[in-house]
Amino acid sequence: MQYKIDFIKNTANRFANLLPTQLGIWGKMTAQHTVEHFTQFLNLSNGKLQMPVVSDAAHLEKLLQFLRSEKEFKENTNAPVLPEDPLPLVNNNYEAAIEKLQTAIDGFFEYHNNTNNPITTHPVFGPLVYDDWVHLHYKHVLHHSKQFELV
Repeated sequence: MQYKIDFIKNTANRFANLLPTQLGIWGKMTAQHTVEHFTQFLNLSNGKLQMPVVSDAAHLEKLLQFLRSEKEFKENTNAPVLPEDPLPLVNNNYEAAIEKLQTAIDGFFEYHNNTNNPITTHPVFGPLVYDDWVHLHYKHVLHHSKQFELV
């Protein structure tokens, strides 16, 4: 588990040297879109952003089995709660996006270290605890790191 935590904590550094408009080897998001996407995703896990669950209850257990496995996301996996095209950029520049990402990463670990067993909700996987979020963030960051050939 520690290697996953370390991998997540190093995400901003890993992405910092990309060009903001750089595209990955698949998908439509630029490096800046991806960094901002990570930030929003982290804000789900620390309760700053909330979305309703879109998965039906009958499929949640199967989704959680995938989440807790070592299976990776496939290339071009689209989140059912996001549009097909990237969301508009929020930050004026890439440096600001990277800084906000690092703040969100730090905030995730602070929130979960300073809150007694919090449960926050992911729109696809439902209510998740810290270990689930670590697995999911790791899979997510690994997926996009491969997309940008950073691992």
